[in-house]
Amino acid sequence: MADAKDLMARYCDGDASAFRELYALLAPRLYGYLLKMARQRALADDLLQHTFMKVHRARTAYIRGADPVPWIYSIAHRTFLDETRKVKRAIVRVGDADELPELKADLRGETDDRRDDPADPELMQAALAALAALPEQQRQAVVLTKLEGKSVAEAAEIAGTTVGAMKVRAHRGYEVLRKLLGGKAAKGPTDTRTSRAGGTR
Repeated sequence: MADAKDLMARYCDGDASAFRELYALLAPRLYGYLLKMARQRALADDLLQHTFMKVHRARTAYIRGADPVPWIYSIAHRTFLDETRKVKRAIVRVGDADELPELKADLRGETDDRRDDPADPELMQAALAALAALPEQQRQAVVLTKLEGKSVAEAAEIAGTTVGAMKVRAHRGYEVLRKLLGGKAAKGPTDTRTSRAGGTR
């Protein structure tokens, strides 16, 4: 399968099949991100469709040769913010455990390939509830850097902020999670890739 950069270039040149391939490549990842932010499946579905409609309308603004993934993520996040402002409240809801997506890493930074024991369901539910209670910017920082596995630099580009600001948001988010969870989760952004100031993968 072609990479996102090649697909975006073909799409901008009018190749309709490239858009379908781009959607198939990125939609699952974007949906997971939007679901973690919005906490409602139906809303995440709508936001995903709106995101790709905006990508379609804004394709002429895409800078040829640039990685389109951070650009599309930023469109997805702005779409979420627009919906949040429209309803005049933060859209945060923690559903039942079986309604939540499988996490790439837990809030202690342990990925599936490094975790020896299965996650404690009660702890995970408490962690998700604590995550939902974070202020929006901190929640986004934790979702991007921990659950989505983005570097601080990638997360900052997606959020439209600086690396320094993203590090502060992630740090504060982890501190709040520590307090809410009694120190049982969230070691902090220095444990994993979030400690890198701006390096690439």
